[in-house]
Amino acid sequence: MEFIELLKAVILGLVEGLTEFAPVSSTGHMILVDDMWLRSVEFLGQYPANTFKICIQLGSILAVVVVFWRRFFDLLGMGHLLKGGSGVDRSQGHLKLTHVIVGLLPAGVLGVLFEDYIDEHLFTTETVLVGLLAGAVLMIAADLFRPKEPKVVTVDQITYRQALAVGFIQCLSLWPGFSRSGSTISGGVLLGMNHRTASDFTFIMAVPIMAGASLLSLVKNWEYFTMDALPFFIVGFISAFVFALLSIRFFLKLINRIKLIPFAIYRIVLVFLIYFLYVN
Repeated sequence: MEFIELLKAVILGLVEGLTEFAPVSSTGHMILVDDMWLRSVEFLGQYPANTFKICIQLGSILAVVVVFWRRFFDLLGMGHLLKGGSGVDRSQGHLKLTHVIVGLLPAGVLGVLFEDYIDEHLFTTETVLVGLLAGAVLMIAADLFRPKEPKVVTVDQITYRQALAVGFIQCLSLWPGFSRSGSTISGGVLLGMNHRTASDFTFIMAVPIMAGASLLSLVKNWEYFTMDALPFFIVGFISAFVFALLSIRFFLKLINRIKLIPFAIYRIVLVFLIYFLYVN
């Protein structure tokens, strides 16, 4: 494999890692960057190229596990194994694995039912632009109409009803470009969470749903993982992990201060820039 192909994998991993946990759509950015510049499809072919864009999300998933490892220990009922306990005050209630499952059900069911249609028809520059713009509108609405005083300031205060409502809003992210984090953070904010809490819940939910989508794609398209293509996937995975690890910590420190509107403005500017330069 030529060096330039591995460099493309690094760049796509960088785009995935830096944008996966900001509400700007990592999938949308990968499609835009790849379709208009890198052209990995010329090396991998259309379908495995789309599979690559999904599978390198495993690198981002691993970064979430690293950042929230104590929380995942507690969700799996192993918090007592940690030195000093899990740090969760169970007398006041706490986030359970069932909260996460309830939040995942709506998008999980729809994702399985429409996965083939989404892969075949929605991974295009034009559809991504629509998703970016629609998601920006939702994010602006979330900041404008959110409760003035958030009642939910930690994930341990999230109710099952709120988890399910966020799950239904997450279904919007099945449209590439809409952004999973953009939809779920917006939904959480509208339901009375502060921005950091909505972000934490979004990232925690991301692990099973992104892992499920990536592993399903691996199983269905195993024949595309040839020895020639394998270095491309491995380099992209490592790149996504490293840059996601950096971006998660930065984003969580930033989101409660700047809220969602700056990200929405970025998305709108990006839509018009791409449209006039490459589509119109």
